[in-house]
Amino acid sequence: MTGKGRELADMMERRKVDILCVQETRWKGSKARSIGAGFKLFYYGVDSKRNGVGVVLKEEFVRNVLEVKRVSDRVMSLKLEIEGVMLNVVSGYAPQVDCELEEKEKFWSELDEVMESGERVVIGADFNGHVGEGNTGDEEVMGKFGVKERNLEGQMVVDFAKRMDMAVVNTYFQKREEHRVTYKSGGRRTQVDYILCRRGNLKEISDCKVVVGESVARQHRMVVCRMTLLVCKTKRSKIEIEKKTKWWKLKKEECCEEFRQKLRQALCGQVVLPDDWETTAEVIRETGRKVLGASSGRRKEDKVVE
Repeated sequence: MTGKGRELADMMERRKVDILCVQETRWKGSKARSIGAGFKLFYYGVDSKRNGVGVVLKEEFVRNVLEVKRVSDRVMSLKLEIEGVMLNVVSGYAPQVDCELEEKEKFWSELDEVMESGERVVIGADFNGHVGEGNTGDEEVMGKFGVKERNLEGQMVVDFAKRMDMAVVNTYFQKREEHRVTYKSGGRRTQVDYILCRRGNLKEISDCKVVVGESVARQHRMVVCRMTLLVCKTKRSKIEIEKKTKWWKLKKEECCEEFRQKLRQALCGQVVLPDDWETTAEVIRETGRKVLGASSGRRKEDKVVE
């Protein structure tokens, strides 16, 4: 992805993508940088020639970031709070098929580290595995719309989904094969890039497909999903605000005279004992409210001039 930051940002703006997980960034370091068009890339890499992962955010969501976990150059996550909802976005890059088993197991162990219990988790990753077409025996974690046959690496994806109560989102939406294939190289056409989410949040995703016709990545294609966070709005407590009598009106002679007359009439109609100050005070307050009126009790907001 070296040198393609602005091209990536332009594509996200054009496709109306707010959050994007990227792999094989090959940018050394652990930083966040603007890539143009109102997007920011959080990334991690240890070698400028291999691996590297990142998450690109639309600038308006940057202030929602609570935590960044850079586990390795294959796994990183961002925790965001959006409208009171915690969302963990994970970018992953699994070892290729010909890598050592030890390296593959290390990747899955690192992925386990960023799985926040009880919170929404969405993973966008190049898993370098094929979960395959059909879902017999695995209906709880995937749909029927994969590509070709499952391999060992694809089985690892399915096993992880079962262990973490996740769902392989791509496979739930019936699309033409062209919109399911995520990797094309020569005559090879397969599906290795997946989006995963909690099974309980699958209902928040209304669509998922592969975007064709973009040239940002030479062989991989972008997988996009439309997700609407279901926010539980709490009812506001009703607050009783005490209304204040407009005593300042007594400065006006006509108001003061009217108040005296009304108060005299009110006190004449009351049986007040010499030491019954509470009754007298209540008569005064009530007369004041009737004659002088009362404020709404609402606080005036400060006027801001820009």
